Order: sequence, then structure tokens, then C-alpha cells
Amino acid sequence: MRILVVEDDISLNRLICEKLKKEHYTIDSCHLGNEAIAYIEGAEYDLIILDIMLPNMSGLEILSFIRNKNNLTPVLILTAKDSIEDKVKGLDLGADDYMVKPFAFEELSARIRVLIRRDSKQAQHIYQIADLILDDKTKTVTRNNILVSLSSKEYTLLFYLLIHKGQVLSRETLNQHIWNYDYDGNSNIIDVYIRYLRKKIDEGHAIKLIHTIRGQGYVIREE
Repeated sequence: MRILVVEDDISLNRLICEKLKKEHYTIDSCHLGNEAIAYIEGAEYDLIILDIMLPNMSGLEILSFIRNKNNLTPVLILTAKDSIEDKVKGLDLGADDYMVKPFAFEELSARIRVLIRRDSKQAQHIYQIADLILDDKTKTVTRNNILVSLSSKEYTLLFYLLIHKGQVLSRETLNQHIWNYDYDGNSNIIDVYIRYLRKKIDEGHAIKLIHTIRGQGYVIREE
């Protein structure tokens, strides 16, 4: 899952990014309002964390721009002002949630999980297909009750496939949501990680879950 963090406090920005990377999210970040617009127009995000008070363009102006473009990406706004007016303005412009700084990271993490579940119409933090279970709260994966050890990128790829289970996802779509702007690898990286996942998820099991749809991409489904 790819998240954009827009926060002008450099230390806080760095802290949020470090914490979220440890939770297997793919992160882009910036400090200025006009930079945020460039990121949003150049990539697809699963969530945007947006500070209200930003240099050269406010978070509310960015939020208005996003929604006027019919971009429905979930947005969580951050504000140092514990005022009803800021909250109401943000929610009226289309924000999905808000947090007042300072905040506990554990609460931010929980709210992110809620927004991702809401966007995927998932009622809980447990994602399952056949005997494969991913718990996004504990960041663990099991198949047939046996723990599966995954790297951060393998986990993120599996998570995204499960959120969209039954849907065929193109390589381009997967690239957009699994890697950030820092990635400068080769074009077959998705194929490589799909092979890694198959070895860990499907190998040794009669029912295969990860499937290639020739000319279209990949899908996770029970056949």
C-alpha cells in the first residue's frame, strides 16, 4: 500500500515515514504544498496524510484540488489546531479523517488501517482466502495455520492482492502501489516478487492462489 505523507515539520515527517515503513507501507513524502500536487498528479496512492498548515499552499487547498479532480483517495488531515472550524472545513472538503498534533503513532496506525479497510470495504483487519490469512494489525501471514515469513515488499504485494482478491491487476497498477519514486529497478520486478510469493504461499499446496492472466497481469483467487 502506497502512502503520501505531506508534512512541513521535517522531523515529524521523517518520524512518520520511518514508522510506516516498518509497518510495510510504501512511502513518498514532501514538505511543500506545490510538491504535494506534483506527487499526487504523478502517482496513485492508497492514502494521503496531509498537514493543514503548509508553506505556499495549504492542506485545505490541496484537499480541494484533489476532490475537484474526482480523486477519491482517502485523506487523513493533520492539524496543530484543536478547533472545530478546521475539522469541519476539512471534512466538508472531503477529508476522511483528522488527527490533532501531537498524536500517538499507535493511534495514527490504527486510523490508517480503518481507512484502508473502509476503502476496500473490508470489515476487519483480517484478510483471508482459502486457508491463507493475513492479519494487518499484527502484520503476520499464515497458510494452513503455519506462519509464513515475508519480506516487507512481499507482504505489501500480498496485502494489495488480497485487498483486490478476484480482480486481475496489471503490472503497471502493482508497480504504482508497491514501489515509490525512489525505486529505479528493472521492469520485471513485479514478476520477480510474484515468483517469491508463489514459492512461499503456493509451493507444497494443492490449491494454488496466485495466478497469471496472460497479457493482463495477476490475480489472487481460489480455483
